[in-house]
Amino acid sequence: MKKWITSLLSAALLSCLSLSVLAEENIIRLATTTSTYNSGLLNKLLPVFEQKFGTKVHVIAVGTGKALRMGRDGDVDLVMTHAPIAEKAFIDQGHGVEPKSVMYNDFVLIGPDSDPAAIKGAADVAEALRAIADSKAQFISRGDDSGTHKKELKLWQMSGSAPGFDGYKEIGQGMGKVLQVSDELQGYTMTDRGTWLAYQARLQLKLMVAGDQRLFNPYQVILVNPERYQGLNTKGARDLAQWLVSTEGQRMINDFRINGEVLFHGSAQQAVTIN
Repeated sequence: MKKWITSLLSAALLSCLSLSVLAEENIIRLATTTSTYNSGLLNKLLPVFEQKFGTKVHVIAVGTGKALRMGRDGDVDLVMTHAPIAEKAFIDQGHGVEPKSVMYNDFVLIGPDSDPAAIKGAADVAEALRAIADSKAQFISRGDDSGTHKKELKLWQMSGSAPGFDGYKEIGQGMGKVLQVSDELQGYTMTDRGTWLAYQARLQLKLMVAGDQRLFNPYQVILVNPERYQGLNTKGARDLAQWLVSTEGQRMINDFRINGEVLFHGSAQQAVTIN
């Protein structure tokens, strides 16, 4: 009788462990940027994917630098980021495989209606940044090694102005928080257009500079290399990556709007531009 009870308990325990393992296998860990999260895009896309594939996507929304570090440590199954140079290094060093171009939007400069640097409508983003530095106006930077921060620093370099003037502030926060702080301080900042459109109605800030080709902002999805790390859900990650670039995924990205405005453009057939 005791042996029978012991066997029954062992079987039940094994069953619970199997269900636990199965549940883990059905979870896909995605490290992505705060811009894809704050814009509301993932809340639109992922439930459709999850229902279609009978799985769950656990989203970790951080800056691109941290997302790629999580990939390098094998803490996630795939990344979706927007810093082409850093992504190329991630792949070249063997941490990532099967990169796919997913979508693009652009960065914009926004600022207070008073526009103390007189940059509104400028066509050249480098000249606009020089004007902000020369006027010593407030400029709020993410300062968090995100894709947006990396792009901002490169644009400052192009402008010939060092981002160390009196009004320059790094706050080490995500894009949503930076927009809130910029609004409170009535300062300038740079943001991806998707997050700007998602937050625009809550802010007093205005669009200042857009359209310069140097503000192009491509996103791609990259699987973490399964040959480097054990325990990755590579099948689930590949399913998600392939769905994002599928006809259905691309259509949903193109159709996603806030107040009638398109936030992202599908780019599955385009190469990622490194700039």
